[in-house]
Amino acid sequence: MGSSSSREARKPIGPASGRLGILTPGLGAVATTFMAGVESIRRGRSKPIGSLTQMATIRLGKRTDNRSPLIKDFVPLASLDDLVFGAWDPIPDDALTAARKAGVLEEKDIEAVADFLREIKPMPAVFDNRYVTRIKGSNVKQGKTKRDLAEQLRQDIRDFKARHKLDRVVIVWCASTEIFIKPGPQHATLEQFEKAMERNDEAIAPSMLYAYAAIMEGVPFCNGAPNLCVDTPALLQLAQERGVPISGKDFKTGQTWMKTVIAPGLKARMLGLAGWYSTNILGNRDGEVLDDPQSFKTKEESKLSVLHTILQPELYPDLYKDFAHVVRINYYPPRGDNKEGWDNIDIVGWMNYPMQIKINFLCRDSILAAPIVLDLALFSDFAQRAGMKGIQDWLSFYYKSPMAAPGLQPEHDLFIQQTKLKNTLRHLMGEDQITHLGLEYYA
Repeated sequence: MGSSSSREARKPIGPASGRLGILTPGLGAVATTFMAGVESIRRGRSKPIGSLTQMATIRLGKRTDNRSPLIKDFVPLASLDDLVFGAWDPIPDDALTAARKAGVLEEKDIEAVADFLREIKPMPAVFDNRYVTRIKGSNVKQGKTKRDLAEQLRQDIRDFKARHKLDRVVIVWCASTEIFIKPGPQHATLEQFEKAMERNDEAIAPSMLYAYAAIMEGVPFCNGAPNLCVDTPALLQLAQERGVPISGKDFKTGQTWMKTVIAPGLKARMLGLAGWYSTNILGNRDGEVLDDPQSFKTKEESKLSVLHTILQPELYPDLYKDFAHVVRINYYPPRGDNKEGWDNIDIVGWMNYPMQIKINFLCRDSILAAPIVLDLALFSDFAQRAGMKGIQDWLSFYYKSPMAAPGLQPEHDLFIQQTKLKNTLRHLMGEDQITHLGLEYYA
């Protein structure tokens, strides 16, 4: 969780009244699908399928109490009617044009909210071709130093808030995967980070400038890509000092989500794993960006860590020592946003007999990501009103590479993540944790 103790957590939670702005760096497939979807729901044209904040219930008390309200009726979350959207993007297309180009939604669904999408025009982005090599952009900020650019982003946040008469703002990164960057001395302390910005150090990527600007403005920041971004000592320190919730990284949408469902099942039954081969074909902008080896390395690190953390080979060497884990991503334009993930899983059973599981997941990347953007924005805003700050590890449920406190192994098991998320909500609202012990029914 954040750094709340029980005593602090019982402080009154600020109301969700007024308007909440959701700003997305990136106005591509994910952001436009998210925005079009929320507006479609507001107009009564569709249901918020895939969103825990809107559709999930939460059990309170004993099973026999029959108290299972919707999360949104239990926790004071911002209403969908109070959400206002904005974005930055290096490509100047408004959300309507961007949604059509993304090719995720059918024209009938875009047309139904076209008047709304047309009004969302991206602010000039902080963008540098060296970090995302496959995109060329003309809607880009100019500045002498990276510090200047960060200050421009801060001004954008203030202007957006004033223009739309917003009470609060949240930022959710929906832009491309940047090249792989290792944490260095530039990221170690706030002082070094700010100096590195001033001398235009290459170790300071655009996403870090958005994170810095958000935290400086007291705005929660969620990182939906695998880039090194808000998960650096400098920005962790800043988020703590400023009382800002942060979370990341890399939305858990397709293949990795399946891994965090299947792997806990194998471990629960103490079945061995000899190898797990994963390949993806996708043709959207994400696929094009990941065709660059440096951007792929960033994504690969994010995808590979999941199985080791769940299966714990150091605790179960007989079952999981030295299993082969291969991940491939292939850019294949005809597929567009409809990604295909193939998994071949070689498992081992009683008396060492081999078995196989095959998964062919024909998923729609942005359709799976859009409700994640919504939930992260609403939960992060709630966390801030509840006095939570720093890493929100209870939001690990939504990420491939969840952030955790220094020295703490992140939790990847989807079911533990879900329990953690719901128990955090119960805790903050003064309800008992649920242990699923069940003995009280048989005493």
